[in-house]
Order: sequence, then C-alpha cells, then structure tokens
Amino acid sequence: MDIGVFIPIGNNGWLISKSSPQYLPSFELNKAIVQKAEEHGLDFALSMIKLKGFGGETEFWDHNLESFTLMAGLAAVTDRIKLYASTPILALEPAIVARMAVTIDSIAPGRFGINIVTGWAPGEYSQMGLWPGDQHFGNRYARAAEYVTVMKELWSEGVSNFKGEFYEMDDCVLSPRPTDGHIDIVAAGQSSTGMKFAAEHAQYNFILGSGVNTPLALSNTTANLVEAARETGRDVGALSLFMVIADETDEAAHAKWQDYHDNADRAALAYMAGETATDTTSDGTSTARTIALPEGAVNLNMGTLVGSYETVAKLLDEVAEVDGTKGIMLVFDDFLEGLENFGTRIQPLMKSRSTSR
Repeated sequence: MDIGVFIPIGNNGWLISKSSPQYLPSFELNKAIVQKAEEHGLDFALSMIKLKGFGGETEFWDHNLESFTLMAGLAAVTDRIKLYASTPILALEPAIVARMAVTIDSIAPGRFGINIVTGWAPGEYSQMGLWPGDQHFGNRYARAAEYVTVMKELWSEGVSNFKGEFYEMDDCVLSPRPTDGHIDIVAAGQSSTGMKFAAEHAQYNFILGSGVNTPLALSNTTANLVEAARETGRDVGALSLFMVIADETDEAAHAKWQDYHDNADRAALAYMAGETATDTTSDGTSTARTIALPEGAVNLNMGTLVGSYETVAKLLDEVAEVDGTKGIMLVFDDFLEGLENFGTRIQPLMKSRSTSR
C-alpha cells in the first residue's frame, strides 16, 4: 500500500487552531518535508491549490504558494517520490496545464501527476473575476471532464480538436509529450457525481475519513468508489486522507488533540462555513459540506488518528484493509517531526508497509 504526504503549501497546514504550530509556507520547508518523506520510503507528495484563505486570528490559509511551480522545484531536488500538483480548472486553461505537466515530467520522468480542483469556494475566483456564477456548482464536473479530455488528447496524440460546452480546441498542439504519453490524474470528489467523474477519468480518488480513531468510517465512501469504478471497468483506487497526532502515549496525544480543539480559530471557521454554504445544490456527502461540519472543523473534518505510535500503526493497518484502498495520504500537526516519527516509530510497526522497511 502506498503512503503519501499532503504537503503544507498554505500556512499552518490543516489545523485551524491558535495553539497548533504556526508557520508560513516556503520552498525550503516543503523541500525538507518531501526529502524526509523520500528518505523514509514514502511514495508520493501532493500539494493543494488555495487562492484565498479564511482569515481569523491565525490568518488561516491567507498565505499560499503556487502548486505547479512548487512541484517543479521539488522535482529537481528529489529522485524517486511521485509528485502531484493541483490545478484550479477555473483559473488555468487545460492546454497550458498539459504543457506545464510535460515540463515537470521532463524534470522527473514518470513521477508527476495532476490533482483536479473543480472549485467550491466562490471567493477564491470572484476576486479575479473568474467565478462563472452559481451554476458552476451544478456543472463543475462536466467542465472537469472536458478539461481532462483535452489534456489526455494532447498527451497521447500531440493534438486536440475537442469541441465541448466549456472548451474548444482548434488544432491545438503539444510537443514534446510526456515520457509514456500519460500523466496520472487524481480527483477528490465525495459526492456521487464526484465519484462518477473519478471512475471515468482518474487513476485515484481521495477519500475523506471522518472522526477520531474510526478508520473504517470511510468504508461506505470507498465502497461507492469501488462500485463506480466497476461500472466503468477502469482501475481506480482510493487514497484515504488522515491526520496523524502521535506521541509516546495515547494520553499525551489526546491531550495535544484536545488543546488544538480548545483553541480553535472561530473566526476562520465561520468564514469557511459561509463559503461552503453558498452551494445550495450539494448534499451532505460533498467535499465542501464535509469539511465544514461543526463538530470537527478544526482540522477540516478529515479522519484523525490520535494515539501512541503503536496505536497509530494499528489504525493505519486497518485503513489498508478497506476494500478499494490503494494508499493513504497523511498530514501532521508538525510536519517535520511528524514525518520523522512516522518513518522511525510508526512505519516499522505497520504490517501493510512491511516492504518499505
């Protein structure tokens, strides 16, 4: 089973708390994180794209790097680990992104992939005059399907004459092409529409866990992806997202986790809730609605594994057993310390990572 890291391209990582580690993103920080991940045998690193933060006392995600240029830099200072950049489809045209991907693939042959971000927060795009209106909530996956189709035609054939509702190519050319004519696509939809898009167009789909120390809570969502992939006949696997809060003992880890909750940045959380509420068409399974649920929004409601190194290792092995799981993507409260502890204290105890030891 693959293990990856969701690198902190935005300030403070994934904890909307005044007591969690406070830091700005930088190339040097992310280089240290990804090189440490590679040192410990992790398989991939992914960077998100965020164009406007949530504010609050912690200025959460108000400070962000850009995904493709960051991953190009990281491609040049790594040797083995796979790297995924995120494209905001409302801000970057598919033919340009296809060419950017080829450029990074030439730096790190066969090690680059793209995460498709359809966009759920209007404020990110309206600030640049790019928000197409609330109809985007209903047709964003149709737009994404055309977007990916254009890129795949360019990568495989070197030319696209695609004509769709959102994109029209007129003898659009691309050369050189990727090493093997292919770039992996990652999606992250949690709704049935998002799952269908992943099953038709992606190699992987990120699945959001939920709750604390309940790794099997994602089983139903993963099962939905497995069924969607079965209908398309494509090999599409789940990459499950979890936060790790680990320490020497269960008690110490839970105390740390409680402290983060007790010091949540309420103003930043309120802004996030307001942005997610703008999509009145989404159901409770959508990514936007899931990350803003009030009971756990301090870490965007991702599944969280809290405990001793032994406890976390056992919980990660449980995730690995969920049908359809091809990998796990991890975030940490302190990334450098967390990755070191994962590599030296947690991974050696995991049965599902025995080949990485």
